[in-house]
Amino acid sequence: MDCQLTCFNRRNCLIRPSCTGNFHVSGIPRTRLLQLHSSKAVLTKNRIRCSMKSYRLSELTQAEVERLKARPRIDFSSIFSVVNPIVDDVHKRGDAAVKEYTSRFDKAELDKIIESVSELPDPVLDAAIKEAFDVAYSNIYAFHAIQKSAESSVENMKGVKCKRVARSINSVGLYVPGGTAVLPSTALMLSVPAQIAGCKTVVLATPPSKDGNICKEVLYCAKKAGVTHILKAGGAQAISAMAWGTESCPKVEKIFGPGNQYVTAAKMILQNSEAMVSIDMPAGPSEVLVIADKHAMPRHVAADLLSQAEHGPDSQVVLVIAGDGVDLNAIQEELNKQCKSLPRGEFASKALSHSFIVYARDMLEAITFSNLYAPEHLIVNVKEAEKWENFIENAGSVFLGSWTPESVGDYASGTNHVLPTYGYARMYSGVSLDSFLKYITVQSLTEEGLRKLGPYVATMAEVEGLEAHKRAVTLRLQDIEAKQVSR
Repeated sequence: MDCQLTCFNRRNCLIRPSCTGNFHVSGIPRTRLLQLHSSKAVLTKNRIRCSMKSYRLSELTQAEVERLKARPRIDFSSIFSVVNPIVDDVHKRGDAAVKEYTSRFDKAELDKIIESVSELPDPVLDAAIKEAFDVAYSNIYAFHAIQKSAESSVENMKGVKCKRVARSINSVGLYVPGGTAVLPSTALMLSVPAQIAGCKTVVLATPPSKDGNICKEVLYCAKKAGVTHILKAGGAQAISAMAWGTESCPKVEKIFGPGNQYVTAAKMILQNSEAMVSIDMPAGPSEVLVIADKHAMPRHVAADLLSQAEHGPDSQVVLVIAGDGVDLNAIQEELNKQCKSLPRGEFASKALSHSFIVYARDMLEAITFSNLYAPEHLIVNVKEAEKWENFIENAGSVFLGSWTPESVGDYASGTNHVLPTYGYARMYSGVSLDSFLKYITVQSLTEEGLRKLGPYVATMAEVEGLEAHKRAVTLRLQDIEAKQVSR
């Protein structure tokens, strides 16, 4: 297993016409790619490893740069054909359908699908593990608690007051994946802001183990952060159960959390259904973009790339080299060494095969490309990284400086790790306290306020031909005038 950063130089190219690698990437033909790859190729066991391709931005056309922002495409049409019947079946048969799918997919036989968290015994954790989650909880709570905004109020005209008030979403569903890895950190990231917002019903869905139990670390986090129910199910069946509600599972009004393509498809289907449920954001495979200059330590760069690549074979990582002097060979050596020692190294290797390197002339060009790509995670591992913060426009979460690995955000710095992927950072934010709140506007007018504002409203209503709107104002104005005359 090799995790290769395969790069090419036109003057010293190891590619042969007989190479069978797939060089038709992002709409750029193989012949064009041969011209654009820009460092020394890596020869592994007498053949090219066509893994992580590279591009020099200054030699690409604008159209070719645009194509680089495209992610590996997911064929949702075929996924929808699998997920739709599950969603419909859970809607019709409720608990029975969820039990059946949990038996089929998770190999767990359940007596009941819902557990009341208050009735479950406290899990016993190793002291060091408990302390780690306690620290993470405290930091996540502190960061999200400061997001509370004071009630805003303004008197636009004398006697015309407007304000905006926050109210929690009454019932929410939190999806915590549990397929190839258990993610108690996600339980904290979702349940802590729900707790601060004051959501009354909080259903946490996560796949059970084969014996029907819930990961004890997930349960610990759920108890600590005020989760009310645990749904022992994963996949599309869990999303459907929370969206529609079943005999035992409360219906929720908004669903949060990452998941595989089937979970994502179920969320997409249900937000456009009669289930009347909202979702947090579009989501896709995990991704990271690392900007590195000559001051970045190769082993740190390699570790950051692999930290996202190990999530799964569909993850994508991008390395943007800013300026000259970066030791790419050293980064390659570290990637291979570290990848071989990873328990999930096979996932990482496959993820690198559809990832790439970009060469930028300087930091300005590097940041410009990053803003175009709009990564879920952006690591800026360069000298004086903080001075580039104001140039960053599109990213889910940013990690500045050589001592800020993406892992701290995934676990315990306090920021939320449920973030927009697939380029959606151009228009979506990650999960925050606001994600669990809705805002209501309130206005109140005195007699004086209506006398001042009313004539303008009546005029506008008349322009739009809405007579009842106009009368709702003018009749009140007449009553105010009559009352004054009678005094």
